[in-house]
Amino acid sequence: LLLLAATAARAGDARQEEAVRALARRLLGPRAAAVSLSVDPALAAGGPDIYRLWSPPGAAVAIAVTGSSGVAGAAGLYRYLRDFCGCHLSWSGAQLRLPDPLPRLRAEIRSAAPGRYRYYQNVCAQSYSFVWWDWARWEREIDWMALSGINLAPAFAGQEAVWQRVYRNLGLNQSEIDKYFTGPAFLAWNRMGNLRRWAGPLPPAWHLKQLYLQYRIVERMRSLGMTTVLPAFAGHVPQGILRVFPRVNATRLGHWSHFDCTYSCVYLLDPEDPMFQVIGTLFLKELIKEFGTDHVYSADTFNEMTPLSSDPAYLSRVSNAIFRSMTGADPKALWLMQGWLFQHQPDFWQPAQVRALLHGVPLGRMIVLDLFAESKPVYQWTESFYGQPFIWCMLHNFGGNHGLFGTVEAINHGPFAARRFPNSTMVGTGLVPEGIEQNDMVYELMNELGWRQEPLDLPRWVTRYAERRYGAPNAAAASAWRLLLRSVYNCTGLCVNHNRSPLVRRPSLRMDTELWYNASDVYEAWRLLLSAGAELGSSPTFLYDLVDVTRQAAQQLVSDYYLSIRRAFQSHALPELLTAGGVLVYDLLPELDSLLSSHSLFLLGRWLENARAMATSDREAEQYELNARNQVTLWGPSGNILDYANKQLGGLVLDYYSVRWSLFVSVLVESLNSGRPFHQEQFNQAVFQVERGFIYNKKHYPAVPAGDTMEISRKLFLKYYP
Repeated sequence: LLLLAATAARAGDARQEEAVRALARRLLGPRAAAVSLSVDPALAAGGPDIYRLWSPPGAAVAIAVTGSSGVAGAAGLYRYLRDFCGCHLSWSGAQLRLPDPLPRLRAEIRSAAPGRYRYYQNVCAQSYSFVWWDWARWEREIDWMALSGINLAPAFAGQEAVWQRVYRNLGLNQSEIDKYFTGPAFLAWNRMGNLRRWAGPLPPAWHLKQLYLQYRIVERMRSLGMTTVLPAFAGHVPQGILRVFPRVNATRLGHWSHFDCTYSCVYLLDPEDPMFQVIGTLFLKELIKEFGTDHVYSADTFNEMTPLSSDPAYLSRVSNAIFRSMTGADPKALWLMQGWLFQHQPDFWQPAQVRALLHGVPLGRMIVLDLFAESKPVYQWTESFYGQPFIWCMLHNFGGNHGLFGTVEAINHGPFAARRFPNSTMVGTGLVPEGIEQNDMVYELMNELGWRQEPLDLPRWVTRYAERRYGAPNAAAASAWRLLLRSVYNCTGLCVNHNRSPLVRRPSLRMDTELWYNASDVYEAWRLLLSAGAELGSSPTFLYDLVDVTRQAAQQLVSDYYLSIRRAFQSHALPELLTAGGVLVYDLLPELDSLLSSHSLFLLGRWLENARAMATSDREAEQYELNARNQVTLWGPSGNILDYANKQLGGLVLDYYSVRWSLFVSVLVESLNSGRPFHQEQFNQAVFQVERGFIYNKKHYPAVPAGDTMEISRKLFLKYYP
């Protein structure tokens, strides 16, 4: 593990100091003058990050923060704001009402991180969440990362521009490259060899904009002392490589998920083929020339793809070839690999296969992300990844779905158990959601645990969380959060946060309505939050949570109406079917849509407008909007991964989910009237036209909210509270 100590080519102390001071000014404005921030690497003495907080004598500076890095200093600043000023920062908003004067500390506080790394980002989030971001949005995210103490993260933007350069230098023509890259909203899966061509090609302006973003992202991350992870060659190549090098040894992989070979079945180079090293090293050298390096590289060869052979010798050769292509460009290279494959295909990845893949790389030169450790930890059955360092990660979210969810007990104890595991090689904690901007509480909790030596008292923690988030103590809001904590946020056993509610799934007579919690706890939390509205209604974070909890209650109600519809149909009770179907389609879903449309963070129009804003022409704008619409609905040309990335957004509920339900109820009514049985396959064909119709409807969706959130939530409550 000695190599881990020297991972980052850290920015100089003065540069990090200036970066963290600039962050404080962005966050606090003129009040930042009362905070002294400094960086002193000697604090950590070569070990994990440390910060110290104290109040110097004299009145000019209320608080001094020294961190062993810029990130540690930023984490120390947030600790002070959180614990002593009652502040809060999250994706859905900030509560930064500072006391005047700023409180002084009676005694110095020193905090050392228990592990070297706090990692953030999932490769899928690059497409589900970050795809349409401009620099202003990236800047906010990097500020949040630093304040959360995150010091290891991917910087993946702009890589296609570098790949294009490499492919052209190797002799491929533009049409061969265009047949390989996907559209922007699907690049995450192109990079892992799952998908090609779909929703592409990438316009030249896309490459230029992404390069510009990447320069700024890596510069800012490094200036704060973060270690950036750059992409490396995983072995997948465009078909054009076979034309230019006809003797190359490449095998066509099988199809991925529900895509056929029109858009999947990518070629994988044999690890022994000399071109493997040529391409891998060429790419990395070009990338390093462009962006510099912190010596950590990411590559995933077998993400949800079965290797060509289970022979341990073959698997070792593959990982060794990938690592050698890294060290050919950077002798100090360290490989960061997602450990998703081991738990996703456990039948293939038996201990011998896992060990072979991991031991193809010298011990300490690879870090494995135990990606789903809160539910399916891999370190426990691999003797701590057979000696390779690993990061205990919370995955939490799939597809960027909305839906209240958490495994708070698992994350409150899991990292500490992993550290105590015999011969543990754990080197940190990580947040790896497939999509962000949901369930703020879970991420605030996980970030705090990344700096702790022991678990938290969760009911006490969440009470304080509510007070900080809304800027004032409120008994009803605190009670609501304690209810949510014990129910919807405390999934135990094997929990997968993939929203399968009938609301966001294609209707059928066999839908899953099971919950892992008591539905009445969410209804009661809804009542309590509404009752706190008079006091807290001016808080933006409160209004966000009111939408989110009302949305969850409405999602539960949709399941109830669905069960009534199904019962009525199966017992041939037409009046009951018409009543339940009518309420669902003509009242509940439109009311939910108007609730979501009242908040800027729940608008379909915002997602689509951000996509169009990336374009430099009308043609690009249309392509990007179709990418954005397809991803959250059909996910492929024919519903290949239908509703995987479902969202509950104003506009989408009314014009996509509600229209599907309307058709379903009509078909069931027609079936009872005519006496002809309901055929799911026929319905699927009809509803596909509705789904596809939404993608191409060319309707403009507002990117500005309309309506009074409190009023709409209260109206829904008075009608539907059970």
